Amino acid sequence: MALALASPPCFLLGLLIWQVVLGHTWGKHPMSNGDVIGWTVFLWLIYFRLITVRLVTEVRQGELIVAMPGLWRLRRVPLAGIHSVETITHDVARDYGGYGFRSTRDGKAYVAGGTRGVRVTLAAGEKLVVGTQRPDELAATIRGLI
Repeated sequence: MALALASPPCFLLGLLIWQVVLGHTWGKHPMSNGDVIGWTVFLWLIYFRLITVRLVTEVRQGELIVAMPGLWRLRRVPLAGIHSVETITHDVARDYGGYGFRSTRDGKAYVAGGTRGVRVTLAAGEKLVVGTQRPDELAATIRGLI
């Protein structure tokens, strides 16, 4: 995943070296040196932000809180509204179409990495998948409070 995200900034870094450092232009309508430098810096900043994203899951004060700080607002789920909890193994690309906050036909998925998680079924029937490195611990904590 990180390799795929690195492709655009690496390409622009190569273009920066080719055009700004070596003095060769690329294409029929080349970007200005300032544009090449600006876009290279911008894409590297985006890349570093995306590879440092983490999913934060907390169980406190009668609710399950799921957030990706700096990218999306958090989701609060009252523990009283949880019907069941189970640990799962998933294929992020196949099951959800990638990482992040995803909407599926079964409900919502909050996944930042890995292949394990917890599926929470809410009283209204909606399903919520939370990716975690410690699914057994999260499931046990939620079960102990509902």
